[in-house]
Amino acid sequence: MRTRSNQTLRKIRIGILLILAIACPAAWGQATATAFTSGVSLSVGGGYSYYQADYGKRALGGYTIFADYDRTPRWSLEFEVRALRFNQEFGTHQTTLLLGPRYTYRKNKFNAYAKLLVGDGMFHYPYNYAEGSYFVLAPGVGIDIPIKTSRFTIRAADFEYQSWPNFSFGGLNPYGYSGGISVRVF
Repeated sequence: MRTRSNQTLRKIRIGILLILAIACPAAWGQATATAFTSGVSLSVGGGYSYYQADYGKRALGGYTIFADYDRTPRWSLEFEVRALRFNQEFGTHQTTLLLGPRYTYRKNKFNAYAKLLVGDGMFHYPYNYAEGSYFVLAPGVGIDIPIKTSRFTIRAADFEYQSWPNFSFGGLNPYGYSGGISVRVF
């Protein structure tokens, strides 16, 4: 288990990586022809998540907040915060802050994607015994359905399998589904 100062340093590092990832495309220096749109967009959204916690074999529910920064039609950067607080047993819950690349295959009425996120997972142990911060690797797949003539997209299904390899009592492997809605900011 890590101390509070290590958790704070980890959150600062993740924040710096996020800022650099968003700022770096401007430094790539590739010019876009003036007759075409830039293809760059930012979407933010939220939804509900249902996960098998893999700690006591308990199912937890909660909310997810995500942002997708699309640099090209196929490649984007996804940032995700998930807090699993519903259906807790003795105060046991999980929170993840993840960031990583996402590859999208666009078809007429849907956008299928695959992602590989990494980041920080906070685990709150039963009876307020302790709280730990761990490295998380989270591959996932999903389907987004754009609403025509609108800035909104429905996240119909998002499946994610997480690996917490350095968990205190052996590896932890929660997995689950999310669904929600997002809006394109620009």
